[in-house]
Amino acid sequence: MQKGDRSIVYDVPVFFEGEGSVVGKKEGDGPLGKLFDEVVADPMFGENSWEEAESELQIRAAKTALKKSGLERTQIRYLFAGDLEAQGVASSFGMAKLEIPYFGVFGACSTMGETLILGSSMVASGAADYVMCVTSSHFASAEKEFRFPLEYGNQRPLSAGWTVTGGGACVLGRRKKPLAITAVTPGKIVDYGMKDSFNMGACMAPAAVDTIAAHFKDMGCGPEDYDAIFTGDLGIIGSQILIEQLAKKSYDIEGRHDDCGLRIFDIKKQDVHSGGTGCGCAASVLTAFILPRMKEEGWKRVLFVPTGALLSKVSFAQGRTIPAIAHAVRIEAV
Repeated sequence: MQKGDRSIVYDVPVFFEGEGSVVGKKEGDGPLGKLFDEVVADPMFGENSWEEAESELQIRAAKTALKKSGLERTQIRYLFAGDLEAQGVASSFGMAKLEIPYFGVFGACSTMGETLILGSSMVASGAADYVMCVTSSHFASAEKEFRFPLEYGNQRPLSAGWTVTGGGACVLGRRKKPLAITAVTPGKIVDYGMKDSFNMGACMAPAAVDTIAAHFKDMGCGPEDYDAIFTGDLGIIGSQILIEQLAKKSYDIEGRHDDCGLRIFDIKKQDVHSGGTGCGCAASVLTAFILPRMKEEGWKRVLFVPTGALLSKVSFAQGRTIPAIAHAVRIEAV
């Protein structure tokens, strides 16, 4: 049912049936390395291009999630997938192998949140018994798409994040499981006039502020109602902006906030500057760390809020601003 200005509360929970995560070597060397289902040392994943590598990465995550769910491919009614490449080609080429009715989704680094909202809404409405949500990114393909080809050898400012080579997949369904999506708050596009593509945390933080505040207002709750609030990849700079700006709205999240971009890498030991980024960041941390941690630590409720910068290489070249968006997904132990 509708709740407040823009949230949805599901009358029946939508359960996590199975999850899969696949990452590259740098991510595997980070603090979460042992938690991922698969760590692949070869950045090409045995393929001929970075783009084909990302498709292979994505299909591996999807197959792992499907295997863990115990379902057959033919039982998945719809598939929602997205990536950072132009026209979402990593997803369309990768997911074609599954032969499942497909929705290509783009929300930049917020894509995992968007796929979960769309997929869970399908299940909650009765339009599907089972759906799959998949998201990925690849460091090399993203650098080529949005910044500079690796061969250029450009210097990155300290505000820049490191695009995660990784992906995550979730099967959602109706069967009773330990964790479920119980409510969602879709984001609005927020544009504060930022133009620096090497400071994505600052670009995306206002959108996270907007969505989290809207979620609290719609649901009549606050930070104290959550064991943890995970943003997608705000990194060092964006996380600080988020905490400060929400405090001005009388929401103190500092003791409960965490960020996928700060979790996936060791900021002090790995040269990633502001932290991890890319839509595979939130997806892989959700599936390998957040969901298992909820089961292991007995967390009752987590707010998952991946954030995305809605620019393209064309809009950047034209000197336009970088709009952003954030989607909130409430995950509960039920």
